[in-house]
Amino acid sequence: MKQIQEIINIFRPAKNLNFEKMGPTNPNARGIPVPSSKKGFHLDKSIEKVCPTGGLKVSSSKEVIFDYGACLQCGHCVEASSGQLENSGFVHVYSVDREALKVRYIDGIPATYEEEVSENVKQFRKITKNTGFQYREVAASGNNATEAEINASFNAVFDSEASMVRVVASPKHSDAVVFAGPVGPNMEIPLQVAWDTTPGPKALIACGTEAVSGGLFQRGKLPKEPDLFIGGDPPRPDVIVSAFRYLMGKKKFSFREELSKFISERRSKS
Repeated sequence: MKQIQEIINIFRPAKNLNFEKMGPTNPNARGIPVPSSKKGFHLDKSIEKVCPTGGLKVSSSKEVIFDYGACLQCGHCVEASSGQLENSGFVHVYSVDREALKVRYIDGIPATYEEEVSENVKQFRKITKNTGFQYREVAASGNNATEAEINASFNAVFDSEASMVRVVASPKHSDAVVFAGPVGPNMEIPLQVAWDTTPGPKALIACGTEAVSGGLFQRGKLPKEPDLFIGGDPPRPDVIVSAFRYLMGKKKFSFREELSKFISERRSKS
């Protein structure tokens, strides 16, 4: 019996993730780019050309708009900014409101924005907060990077099923459809069929930058406006599970509030 317990301990994770206390940043990740915390922020408009997805717009030397739903977190704009932009390590980029991921900075300070929650999301939360949900994933013309992270979300470390989120083989048995990739022409109909087959009330979840905005490609036709947008190329497993918990109402989170708090703390320390 002792030997069996020793074997179990070998394969047991050294540290279980606590999704209740998890912060929005990760010190080992590049994260989204943000204005430097140094005083005297100014950015040249030419830096727009560096962004491979067009997710960066410079309105003036003091005003910049980031579409974090189109951001690959590649760091190219930071490298070309002469110290005016920084990698933040902020990786929890998700919202039920697409516009919340579009952030306008004025002199390095993000503009205020109140996240809007649709009636469908409110209804979805009512039926899933205590019971969780099952989803069918559709690989819609992506490179399978997001699928690899989704697979990892079910391992012993991230343990998606402990958060009452499970993947199923058929949309007939699902509460939501999760899709990854920019939805190429050949995947528009399969995604639509998966959505139509899923019984309601239901949710459509865009997982990864390509699903949210198309990323490097033009995004194809969707069955409807997604109910949850998860940025990142690809998003980390802990981010995916956290976003699902947020969609269910098990996690209190506002991307804009957390980002503003993060920026304020950085500036106070500089």
